[in-house]
Amino acid sequence: MQPSQGAGGRSWTREITPYLVVLVAVATIGPLQFGYHLAELNAPQDIITCEKKSISSSSKSSTSLDIPQCIPMNTGQFGLVSSIFTLGGLFGALCAGPISSRYGRLLTMRLTTIFFVVGPAFEALAPSIPSFSVGRFFSGIGAGAAVVVVPIYISEISPPEGKGFFGAMTQVMTTLGIFTAQLLGYYLSRGQLWRLILAVAGVIGLLQALGLTYVIESPKWMAANGNPARAKKNLQNIRGQGAIIEGEVDSWGVEGTRGEEEEGLLDSPGDLSRRGFSPSARQAHLGFIEVAFHPHYRPAIIVVVGVMLAQQLCGINSIIMYSVSLLSQLLPTTSALLSVGVSAVNLIATIACAPLADRWGRKPCLLLSIAGMGTSSLFLALGIIYSLAPLSAIATLTFVLSFATGLGPVPFILASELVEQEAVGAAQGWALAANWTATFVVAQFFPVLNAWMGKGKVYFLFAGLAVGFFGFVTLFVPETSGKKSVDEVWGRKAAERRVD
Repeated sequence: MQPSQGAGGRSWTREITPYLVVLVAVATIGPLQFGYHLAELNAPQDIITCEKKSISSSSKSSTSLDIPQCIPMNTGQFGLVSSIFTLGGLFGALCAGPISSRYGRLLTMRLTTIFFVVGPAFEALAPSIPSFSVGRFFSGIGAGAAVVVVPIYISEISPPEGKGFFGAMTQVMTTLGIFTAQLLGYYLSRGQLWRLILAVAGVIGLLQALGLTYVIESPKWMAANGNPARAKKNLQNIRGQGAIIEGEVDSWGVEGTRGEEEEGLLDSPGDLSRRGFSPSARQAHLGFIEVAFHPHYRPAIIVVVGVMLAQQLCGINSIIMYSVSLLSQLLPTTSALLSVGVSAVNLIATIACAPLADRWGRKPCLLLSIAGMGTSSLFLALGIIYSLAPLSAIATLTFVLSFATGLGPVPFILASELVEQEAVGAAQGWALAANWTATFVVAQFFPVLNAWMGKGKVYFLFAGLAVGFFGFVTLFVPETSGKKSVDEVWGRKAAERRVD
């Protein structure tokens, strides 16, 4: 939450070490899986449901597997299979906050890889709707937990002045996952090859499980949970052996983090207990319900829930999950290729816009993003209604470009910047519960609404929601960029927010 210059005017980019890059890269495979599973059914939808044998002119495929080539489904059944992923995500999000607060960020990330392997195995080998749905639900649990714990972990290992940039890596990897799924979908959506699209996610899960063996626990979490000596050693490893870390350690506000360099890695629990640092001497953590009723954290919960609802209810997943079927009538031969192009633009724009949250501030990026998405929704509705293919294609591109400037990365950053350590797990849980609930609503009801209202008219609804969320952000969301503490963000004294 600091400006882009560190102490003494030194740029925070000098604090980037190879090990920090490795930690961020491995951790954000979780959000990559989130994006991948969101988009994996988009291109092969008609192939999976037996509507077509291929989405391209080439129909060569392999049918050697002793399982059905496709799974007959109507629109409602396919909507259920798509949206049950979000129910798993909601369950994972609700569980991840308390688990990561009590047992650590690293263990929680390792647990997600179990679901990232088991879920795709069920999906890829599914002979029927029930087994397919079970796989999607398991994959959702892993993705829901990952998008809760990974932003917290990244915020806690990032240089203080670069939290916005590194926080945006969550969304960068999400868009990379979307792009990868769309690209594979374009080439493998024929015969039984669509099952390979689903199996790839399981391979990625195995690779992350291996990578996490080289990852260390969040120093800030360790300091707050009875092991300040190991916390300092972990932070020193992340920042580099020559880095000065005392100022960052002091900013944690945890007793016992000063003057303990003599504590070794082999200290026994008894040694730590005699010094006053035992595993039981942990910082209090607010629960999921408790944080919502705490008078000083309630405004933060309202903000993170509102911003997460805005991220989904402005309509981004109508493009990510249904763009091929949505545009197939206007662009019968190129809708799948357009989806790949849109995903590529989304990825490039997200990378390009990653520094904006630190340069411009979180709130301006959100407002610009919502305004752009609302305007694009209007043009997309007109393009589809009046069969204007060029207008529809341009509006789709500007839609995802607008999303990348703010609503994509910023919501994942805010939760850890609006509350203190004792409430960050619960706040992120609320944020992602809202996110997954809204994602379920869009995934389940967009096809129904689009058919009921008439092609394209549902985007008038998204435009209206964008107007409402623009007002919400203007009135209720505080700026966190450039603020040194949560108390400064909310304009109150430090003692006022302590847990009773």
